[in-house]
Formats: sequence, C-alpha cells, structure tokens
Amino acid sequence: MSATATTVRPRRRPPRAATGSPLLLGHGRLSRVLAGTALAVLAAVWLLPLLWAIATSVQSEQDVASPGLSPFKGPLTAEAFRQILDRGNVTLWAFNSFLIAGLVTLITVTVSALAAYGFSRGTFRGRRILLAVTVAAIMVPPQLLVVPLFEQMLLFHLVDTYAAVILPQVVAPMMVFILKRFFDGIPRELEDAARLDGASEFRVFRSIVLPLSRPIMAAVAIFVFIGAWNNFMWPFIVTNDPDLMTLPVGLATVKDAFGIQYAQSMASALLAALPLIVVFLLFQRRIVDSVATTGLGGS
Repeated sequence: MSATATTVRPRRRPPRAATGSPLLLGHGRLSRVLAGTALAVLAAVWLLPLLWAIATSVQSEQDVASPGLSPFKGPLTAEAFRQILDRGNVTLWAFNSFLIAGLVTLITVTVSALAAYGFSRGTFRGRRILLAVTVAAIMVPPQLLVVPLFEQMLLFHLVDTYAAVILPQVVAPMMVFILKRFFDGIPRELEDAARLDGASEFRVFRSIVLPLSRPIMAAVAIFVFIGAWNNFMWPFIVTNDPDLMTLPVGLATVKDAFGIQYAQSMASALLAALPLIVVFLLFQRRIVDSVATTGLGGS
C-alpha cells in the first residue's frame, strides 16, 4: 500500500511595508489615490484660514470691508503691518516672549522631569497620594487659579515683574504625568547595573534615564514652549508695564479705537505666529519625530 504524497504550498504572505514608507490605506492604486485625496483635502482645510488671513492683512481696511467673497478685493498693501509696527514696540515684546517662553520651558522641563522620576522610581511615603493629586490637578481649569495666583503675586510684591509671568507657568501636571509614564517603560536593569558600579541616584538619572528620554523631553519642551508663547490671559492680567508685555499682549493693545480693523487684526495675528512658524520650519523633522516616537499626537 503506497501513500500518496501531497505537497503543501506555503501560504503567501502580504508584502511588508518598507521601513520609513508612508502609511497608506492599502497597496493598490485606488488606495493611494484615496489617501492622497484625503490628505489634500485636510491640507486645504488647514491652509485656507491661514491664506485668508494673509490675504486680509495685505489689503486696506476699505477693501476688506467691501462686499464680496473674493479674498483679494483691491491692490496689495502693507499699511496694516506699518500701522501695527509704528504704534507698538514689537521688537521688545518679541524679546520678552522669547525670554519668558524659553525660561518657562527650561524650568518646566527640569522640574517635571525630576518630579516624574521621583514618582516613577521613588518609594517614599505618600507617593500614591501625591501622584493622585498631580493627576487630579490636570482636570482643574487654569481660569480657576487666576485669582489665587494673582493674590500670591501681590503678597510677594511680584506684580509687573518677569517672575510673576514665569513662575505660575512652570507648574505642569500634564507634563509630569507624561514623563512619568515614559520613565515607567525604561528597563530598570540598566539603572541597577549603574548602581552596582557605584553611581549615585542623580548620576543614574542624568547618565541613564535622560539620554534614553530625549524624544519625550524634546516633545514636552516643544509643547511647553508653544503654550508659553501663546499664553495671553496670565501675562495680560499680571503686567501693566508696556516694557514687560509679551508679543500677544502687546499686539492686543495697539488696536485702532475706531471699531474692528480686520486687516490690522490679521496682521497682528500673523506677527504673533510668525516666530512659531519659523521655529517649526527649522525644527520640523525634530518635532515630527518627537511626536511620532512618543505617541503624543492624540494626547
């Protein structure tokens, strides 16, 4: 009795996407067309308000106020930008914004990283309670803290100082929680090996944890800098001296007294956003890599 040999053909696996290839909705031409169309529509939706703001800022107030749906209703002019620059000290305000946003970023990242490492690796009494308070603080709207923070600044005689603008912004419970979650994923064996070699706890944090956390640290620094740069409410409340105003606050004070001037409003918005656009263009790859590596795109 002879056994019939049956040949089993291996199941064909779908081709794997190459490393670094774009994420598409499949591998066929239709999928590529659909993905490209969706991206083009999303890009147009995002760019249309920006293009409309640019078109409004380079026209006269009379042309902007005239009826019609066309974004260009008259000759191009830089009158709105000239009026904004003539009535305000934009250079000083931009310097204040860079100084305040830079110091807020530096202090926030440093304090948040140390606190997150303590929550991730510490075994002190009350750790769980402090962590729960930190997480609960994320849900507190910042508007509720304006009055007590302002009273504290009055108590310490810090109103109309750089410290009054910077210090309340360095407390970032969300960043502490994000860094703590990232530190939890770092293998403890690396730290134990360093401790066996005689490294102190701070040396372990500086030489082991921080180098492995560069992507998340860069992402946190970017988000904190953008938030500090765009912060309008707190600098507006705590500063009265024009020499201490940030760029968003200063530009809001040079508006014309004759109703809403749309061209000047758009020019002010573009001047305030221009430094962030330049930073994004210079560090575009770093920003995208940081968000993609840490998974903060949906946070």
